[in-house]
Amino acid sequence: MLNKYCRLCFLLALVILVSCGDTDRPESITIKIIQTSDVHGLLFPYDHINHAPAGGSLARVHRFVEDERANNDQVVILLDNGDILQGQPAVYYYNFENQNDEHILTRVMNFMKYDAATVGNHDIEAGPAVYDRVDAGSDFPWLAANILRKGGDKPYFKPYTILEVQGIKIAVMGLITSMIPEWLPAKLWENMEFREMVPEAERWMKIIQEKEKPDIVVGLFHEGFGSSRIDGDNGKNVYENGSSQVVSMVPGFDVVLIGHDHRVWNTDIQNSSGNSILVMGPGSQARQVAVAEIELTYNRNSDSYIKEIKGEIVSMTGVEPDNAFMAEFDNEIEKINQYVTRRIGEFSETISSRDAMFGSSAFVDLVHMLQLEITGAQISFAAPLSFDAEISKGDVNVGDMFNLYRFENYLYTMEMSGKEIKDYLEFSYGNWYNHMQDEDDLLLLYRRDEKGDISVSSNGQRYLLAEPSFNFDSAAGIDYTVDVSKPEGSRIKISSLSNGDLFSPEATYSVAINSYRGSGGGGHLTLGAGIPVEEFPDRIISSTERDLRHYLISWIEENNVVDPRALNNWEVIPADWNTIAREREAKLLFGN
Repeated sequence: MLNKYCRLCFLLALVILVSCGDTDRPESITIKIIQTSDVHGLLFPYDHINHAPAGGSLARVHRFVEDERANNDQVVILLDNGDILQGQPAVYYYNFENQNDEHILTRVMNFMKYDAATVGNHDIEAGPAVYDRVDAGSDFPWLAANILRKGGDKPYFKPYTILEVQGIKIAVMGLITSMIPEWLPAKLWENMEFREMVPEAERWMKIIQEKEKPDIVVGLFHEGFGSSRIDGDNGKNVYENGSSQVVSMVPGFDVVLIGHDHRVWNTDIQNSSGNSILVMGPGSQARQVAVAEIELTYNRNSDSYIKEIKGEIVSMTGVEPDNAFMAEFDNEIEKINQYVTRRIGEFSETISSRDAMFGSSAFVDLVHMLQLEITGAQISFAAPLSFDAEISKGDVNVGDMFNLYRFENYLYTMEMSGKEIKDYLEFSYGNWYNHMQDEDDLLLLYRRDEKGDISVSSNGQRYLLAEPSFNFDSAAGIDYTVDVSKPEGSRIKISSLSNGDLFSPEATYSVAINSYRGSGGGGHLTLGAGIPVEEFPDRIISSTERDLRHYLISWIEENNVVDPRALNNWEVIPADWNTIAREREAKLLFGN
């Protein structure tokens, strides 16, 4: 009788337990997911490149996050979406100049208690010695489901991570743009294979759902929102800014956090199952954060959670840098300041990238001259990597070089025919200049909205260019004109090499070109010059061992006093149209 009674009690308890669900899981919970992206090394509230206080920075984000964590009515998750290892001198110093100390980025992100991060293309640009070091030193996982180790099916970084909070399982899947092989030298990713985002998202979503059975699935994509498409090899479609394709084609995500395009997003996309998915992006340099708030309420009938999800972009303007954060890194900040302010030489004249929008400029031609000197090439291609930058006359320091040359590009020497060089320039100026009908037309090409109106900056004070200025390649070593009265493809007339020698379309020339462009970035070599990607390795004669900024610093130190001058080897014609347009459009672009 007793045994029968015990069995009944046991069955009753089991029924009660099942009917109540998992007792360790809350009836309701609020989860806030805070995302940073494209911080580009702005860890501290000072822009060492422009010698000015910074409105963003992780120091401000930490203050905001700590305030949110102090609210006991919610759980906070902190994520980053890549491109944090490049940009400011703070990370460059620890990437390449100080490799003995613990990397400043791992110290900062561990201190802030990040839960996960997705790798960005500029993080890969730092090279395996750097990103492997950062990955190993982080207390959280770096994610990238579509980067595999070459020669196998094993992910290079973790494809996803599971975060458990109060019994709630949150899966975070990381994806990165697959365009890196077309942007970066192979030695920076030689042990990696990059796969397209959509099929890898489908593959890992199935694994996550079957193996982990999460309550929430978060996408953390270092890929822009838009749908720009590039035709890849073997007829594949490659999306350079294709997060929206993943969201719409791969069901299972509850919220998707994006980056890479430096734009602010807070919108919804309907997926193939008919569900509306929140998509958020916080812009760049930690000036804002994206906050996804998820309210979970347990439904006993379905034994699952009802989710209410909303998003908010929160500005860091007015958020004071966290005192504890600043005190923690006081010694590192002092080391960075000493590095950045080290005098390397003197400029006899002030140079500005604004001049580079309208013709030959001392700003870009200084880079041309260095590239020709380092490589011994006959011709150089270079662009204004900073859209609006100035280096003043007088002493110049290490920090100024980040204005002159923003990215950690290597320098290649390549072989190109005269025809390919002309076609390359036709493509470049096609990105850059409008087909003018008369002097009243706009000279530059501007971004336009769906109505055809010119897009303006968020503050409404300046026009936005159709292409970034880093795609505006000019040439040195040849003399030529750009006739904007003619349509794209028929504007460039090369008269000779700048030394007076004959320039021939049939001849082969040595060309100095940065590694981004020399890997296919921007399409100048492929779409412009018509050189197949598979020919690139045979065309590359040599490569530098370090990034070009390193050589710029050394070159200026050796020369001490530099007299930057425009080479004036090319000009826009009709000259009077350019003069009129320059005066008018400088105000549209720069506001003064």
